[in-house]
Amino acid sequence: MRFLFAGAVLLAAAAYYVYLPLPGGVCEPWKLMLLDALFRGFMRAGDLAQALGVCHQAHLLNRVVSWAEVIEARSDPDVLVSDAMLGGVPARIFVAAGGEKSKRGVIYFHGGGWALGSARMRSYDFLCRKMAEELDAVVISVDYRLAPEAVFPDQYHDALAATRAFLSEEVAKLYTLDRKRLCVAGDSSGGNLAAAVAQELGSDPTLTAVLKAQALIYPVLQALDFHTPSHQQNQAVPILFRPVMVRFWLLYLGADPSLEPALLANNHSSLDQAAIGPAARSRLNWTALLPAERKKDFRPLVAETGSAGLPAQLPALLDARAAPLLAEDDVLARTPAAYVLTCEFDVLRDDGMMYAERLRRAGVRVTADHYEDGFHGCLSFAHLPVMSDVGRRALDNFIRWLDQNL
Repeated sequence: MRFLFAGAVLLAAAAYYVYLPLPGGVCEPWKLMLLDALFRGFMRAGDLAQALGVCHQAHLLNRVVSWAEVIEARSDPDVLVSDAMLGGVPARIFVAAGGEKSKRGVIYFHGGGWALGSARMRSYDFLCRKMAEELDAVVISVDYRLAPEAVFPDQYHDALAATRAFLSEEVAKLYTLDRKRLCVAGDSSGGNLAAAVAQELGSDPTLTAVLKAQALIYPVLQALDFHTPSHQQNQAVPILFRPVMVRFWLLYLGADPSLEPALLANNHSSLDQAAIGPAARSRLNWTALLPAERKKDFRPLVAETGSAGLPAQLPALLDARAAPLLAEDDVLARTPAAYVLTCEFDVLRDDGMMYAERLRRAGVRVTADHYEDGFHGCLSFAHLPVMSDVGRRALDNFIRWLDQNL
C-alpha cells in the first residue's frame, strides 16, 4: 500500500510539473508540454551546475544534447554525408546521390540561441538529409562557434566565412554546385545569422556568385523591444519563454546576466537613450509594421526613462549584424528573394513578420508562411520519435518553396 501511495504521489508530482496551461489553438498541446518539461528540467539542472561552479549552464545543456542527439555522418543510397571544413568552419555536407550533375545548394545555420545545438544533431541531420534528397541538392549545415566561449561577432564571422566559401568557384567545382541557384537558410538564431549574411553579401559588389534566396525560419532579429505583441502574448508559452530569449541575447553579446530585468522592462530602449534615434525605432515600430490582427489590443511599452548608459554597455544592440531588423532600407533592397516562416505561439513571431514587411517595402519578393497552430522550434519536431503535425506541415511547405524558388 505504501508503494502504491508513493507511486501515486510521484505520478501526481510529475503531472503537476509537466502540465502547463497553454492557449487554445496550439497544435498537439500535450506533446509540447512534455517537450517543455524536459527542456525546463535540463535548464534548471544547468542553473544548479552553474551556481555550484561545476560548469556553465550552456555546457551542461550541450553535453545533454551531444549525448542524446549528436550522430555520426552516415551515408545512404540517396544522400552522401560527410564532415568537412568550409571557410575554416566545421560543417556537415549532404549531397544527393545521382540526379542532375549541377545541383542546387543550401547553406544552413542551426538554432539554439547562439549557444546550444549542433549541425550534427539528429533533428538537423534529418532536415538537411530530407532537403538534399527531395531537392536533388547539396546542403551544407554549419557548426559555427557557440557562446559563452564565442560571443558576437564570432558566430556572425563564422557564418559569413562559411557562406563566402559556399559561393566560391572552388567549392562549386568540388560539390558540382550550380552557382546561380544558391540559398542561405536558418532557424531561430540561425535565421538571425542567415539574414545578417544575406545583408552583408547582398551589398558586396566583388562577389562572382550571389545568393538567389534566403529562408528564415522563426528568426530572432532584434533586441530593443521585448514587449512586441508576440512577446506579450506568448511570454509564458514554451519552448521559448521571454526571459529565456533575453538570457540568450545577453549570452550572445557577452553581457552581464544581471542586465536581464532591465531588458525585460525595455529600460535599454527608453526614450531618454540618446544612442537610439528615431530611424532605429522606426525600423521595429510594430504599430506600423504589423497587421491589425496581430496587434490585437496590445499596447507598446516605451519607458520614458531607463537605465542610463545601458546602450553603451551593449553596443551590438544597434548593430544590424546582430539585429538584422535594424538594417537600412537600401541594404534590405539588395538582399535576395525571401521566405519567412512564423508561428502564432512564438515570442519571435513579430520579429519575422516585421522583417517580411520591411523587405516587401524595400522591393524584395517575399513569401510569408504563418502557422496559426505553430510554436517555436516546431520544425525540429517533424520526424519520429516526437513528431508534431505542424512541424511536418511546416517542413513540407518549406521544402516546396525551395523547390519552386531555387
